[in-house]
Amino acid sequence: MADLAFLWHMHQPDYRHPESGHFVLPWVLLHAIKDYSDMACHLERHPGIRCTVNFVPVLLDQIEDYCDQLTTRQWRDPLLRIAAHPEPDALSDDDRAWLLDMAFRCHAPTMLEPFAPYRRLRDLLAFVKVQDANTLSYLSGHYYADLATWFLLAWSGESLRRDGHAVPELMAKGDAFTLADRERLLAELGDVLRNLIPRYRALGERGQIELSCTPANHPLAPLLIDFNAAREAWPESPLPSAPEYPGGRSRVESHLAAALASHEQRFGKAPNGLWPAEGALSAPFLNQIADAGFRWTASSHGVLKHSAGDQASTTIPWQAPEGTPGDVTLFFRNEHLSDLIGFEYANWHGRDAAQHFMTELKAIHIRDKDALIPVFLDGENAWEYYPYNAWYFFSDLYGTLEKNTAIRTVTLSEAANVHRTRRTRLPRLTAGSWVFGTLSTWLGNADKNRAWDLLCEVKQCADRALQGERLTPDERAAVVQRLAVCESSDWFWWLGDYNSPQSVACFDSLFRENIKSLYRLLHLPVPVSLDHPISHGGGAPESGGTMRRAT
Repeated sequence: MADLAFLWHMHQPDYRHPESGHFVLPWVLLHAIKDYSDMACHLERHPGIRCTVNFVPVLLDQIEDYCDQLTTRQWRDPLLRIAAHPEPDALSDDDRAWLLDMAFRCHAPTMLEPFAPYRRLRDLLAFVKVQDANTLSYLSGHYYADLATWFLLAWSGESLRRDGHAVPELMAKGDAFTLADRERLLAELGDVLRNLIPRYRALGERGQIELSCTPANHPLAPLLIDFNAAREAWPESPLPSAPEYPGGRSRVESHLAAALASHEQRFGKAPNGLWPAEGALSAPFLNQIADAGFRWTASSHGVLKHSAGDQASTTIPWQAPEGTPGDVTLFFRNEHLSDLIGFEYANWHGRDAAQHFMTELKAIHIRDKDALIPVFLDGENAWEYYPYNAWYFFSDLYGTLEKNTAIRTVTLSEAANVHRTRRTRLPRLTAGSWVFGTLSTWLGNADKNRAWDLLCEVKQCADRALQGERLTPDERAAVVQRLAVCESSDWFWWLGDYNSPQSVACFDSLFRENIKSLYRLLHLPVPVSLDHPISHGGGAPESGGTMRRAT
């Protein structure tokens, strides 16, 4: 019997402004009500499906922040503040401008075009922009109230549209949403947010899923440890001017410890496995993973090929190279199948996609009746490109898998146990990630390298302050927390000319604001260079740049 091991990776970076704590971007909220809720629902509807679900602690922190907002009504997200405003005509210009900039950011063919009232709001805005330069004040408060409501409705998951109350009723109503309508919607979304972590915990406690984690703020750990790791798979990679990230190993250790603490707090027990941020591994990082007590970790076929040759197979688990402490099992994803789900099947009829996927699985099973088939990808970013948020794809796929007797679904811990005798010793581990098998998405470009240099400079300042005695205990804790946010891989992901100017501007600004905040926490002057953008973008990447193909 072949074993299919899904891993769904749930992650969003910290979108909160470092000074105000307000959300600059609403993606945690929107993915929570759409994707995290739907993915839980698919599993609840198909109890025969087993898989691994990976949560990054910084995502869980933000979900809990939203739960607090929806309970206390102390709004830190402009979208919620606008939706809850009792007098939309009194909205500030800042809130109006923010909403007009954000409220049509979605994949229009699946999330906007199907809804005539939402289309009318878009078309009215386009008309007004042509007719009147003073768009903010020309549009009525009712327009903004309806727009905020539709932005939330468009991002509501298919499970909410089918089983909710406020969501389907307001979608049917279409416009002229009253304060009472909007309050009903926020109450329903609040219930979704508050139930998310308990739902996944319950799925884990009954053994249907395995819950794994990622270092706390999603750092690109191999680069924190050693910039030269970038040259293992790409020998010509340009490096930052700084020789290394100061104290990188201890920072990785801190992210690992925080992840373990977060996981035990939220899910009641320590995780067995760790999905490294961006699937990025290196030999020194693997040693730290093992020392932290993790029993398995994973990466991409690209990393496997660079480590063990082109013929190395993903259909078996691998044992860590000789000399690695403990007994860590490594899994390497089937990139073809993972990318089919991530990028191709969105354009297919759901049933056809599910049947094609099953055909691909059967072909692997014919070649190797005991094959392990690892399919790893983001658990949120692909679904907006599917009709109905991939509802029919998952219904058909999970339903077919439940009935199949030749292919079973397993968690990664189960895969490690069942396939233990098939493990092969990895001869060495070449540093790389799930994008191209290299680390080039986060280092090597001039803008990315400049960002690393800015981070290294403030890290040196932080180290000196933390080694001294001028900071109070609270100030020291705040410095360490802000430093962790600055170390996220996401800042480096978005910098570069191949990404859209709009996305680059948002992430570039937020990265610099976090570094500025760190200087202020250290009671140091903020370098003038941080007032200037690092990168400008200029591309139009696939899937808006949120995902990248393996090759």
